[in-house]
Amino acid sequence: MRFVYLFIQANLIMKKILVANRGEIALRVMRTAKELGIKTVAVYSEADRNALHVRYADEAVCIGPAASSQSYLKMDTILEVCKNLNVDAIHPGYGFLSENAVFADMVAAAGITFIGPTGDAMRTMGSKIGAKQAVSKFNVPMVPGTQEALRDIEEGKRIAASIGYPVLIKASAGGGGKGMRVVEKNEEFEEQIKMAQGEAKSAFGDDAVFIEKYVGSPRHIEIQILGDNHGNIVYLFERECSIQRRHQKLIEEAPSSCLSPEIRKAMGEAAVNVAKACNYTGAGTVEFLVDEQLNFYFLEMNTRLQVEHPVTEQIVGLDLVKEQIRVAKGEQLGYTQNELNIHGHAIELRVCAEDPINNFLPDIGKLNTYKTPQGYGVRVDDSFEEGMEIPIHYDPMIAKLITFGKTREEAISRMIRAIDDYHITGIETTLQFGKYVMQHPAFISGNFDTKFIDKHFNPEQLKPTFENADIAALAANVLFSSGNKKISISDNLNNNVSIEPTSSNWVNKRKAY
Repeated sequence: MRFVYLFIQANLIMKKILVANRGEIALRVMRTAKELGIKTVAVYSEADRNALHVRYADEAVCIGPAASSQSYLKMDTILEVCKNLNVDAIHPGYGFLSENAVFADMVAAAGITFIGPTGDAMRTMGSKIGAKQAVSKFNVPMVPGTQEALRDIEEGKRIAASIGYPVLIKASAGGGGKGMRVVEKNEEFEEQIKMAQGEAKSAFGDDAVFIEKYVGSPRHIEIQILGDNHGNIVYLFERECSIQRRHQKLIEEAPSSCLSPEIRKAMGEAAVNVAKACNYTGAGTVEFLVDEQLNFYFLEMNTRLQVEHPVTEQIVGLDLVKEQIRVAKGEQLGYTQNELNIHGHAIELRVCAEDPINNFLPDIGKLNTYKTPQGYGVRVDDSFEEGMEIPIHYDPMIAKLITFGKTREEAISRMIRAIDDYHITGIETTLQFGKYVMQHPAFISGNFDTKFIDKHFNPEQLKPTFENADIAALAANVLFSSGNKKISISDNLNNNVSIEPTSSNWVNKRKAY
């Protein structure tokens, strides 16, 4: 059967792709499709009626109200649109239905090409327990722990004691930190596992959890892999994703600053073995935890394109969406592992509508000002224009800001410049947090881990402070407006500064402010 399938795949003609997603990733896919001469179809919710991806597509269909459960997650409706518009293939982007095995099966059953892995591969890797069982046969390093769902609390206590505290309880079907609990001692175990199971049941409809040794200060490093339908699998090197809040990434870079060529090769080969464990095709990402001694352990596999894929594209010179489409059409990769090399360094900042000073809480509103940075080595993947509203219904990411340089130092300095050139008003964003990270000694030195925010970030440091010149300008405006002759104000060092409208720099400072 497999040989027949490969023969059919190798002769696929793809004239029209439906992008079952929204925002910047929808635009990202459509632009590549356009380069390939492939027509595109956008689906959108009522909240996205004026979205850029809707305007960019060759055809667009509204599929429901704002709530994703009534629009972007409606599998039958999306397939009906495909049927009505003679769509050849579906690209799921990331999020929504991108890792839904049932949807992948439904697409295939409808005679439409799913630009991604098979439903079986998704099922294997979608369960953390199932993934651990599958990759254990391929000699992939794993964190010590259970490979079966844990049901009995007393058995769990015995396992935790044998592994050694602290341990981590994790939801099998989980993600984004949900259903995850760190247990420091035996007395806390029962309460924490019940909380983890309850949260997992609520979030994923599955209360299965497992235990593994807690790695206290790990780095989060992932390997991009790519496989075709002819048995070829390569790794496209690593991405460092350790700067996170609430187990969700904010800054990614490629390559990592801590890996030696030997460890990079070992991790890449392990990632390829993970892909082999589920007969993977298309673009996917294998995630690892790396401890302080640079021992690495398999964490999970994401069976889709990652948000941070642009940094990999920058260092290897490949369009990963184009590669996904080529694989889905049945083409071979066209290159071997030995032909792939790292060129330069890339960094990505997720520009989110969040307030870093207020625990990164979403800050939804209108983009009163929206001016993106430009220049050599700067890339912005976004889907907004000035005057548009940030919808409350979806992820608060506005854009991905990517910089590239010959060296890590150049990529960092270019990121700082790009952040300064990125002008957004009307909402709070993660831009200034990104600049804070770029300038922090721990990041510059490469000596950081997933606890960066806990260890190094103080929200107070992002609050505006006034230097003496700024105070002079501010006071001048107050004086000008009130008619006062003199004002006294404290600067950021608690020094009292007196300003008079007759001082020599009064006019200039007022204009500057």
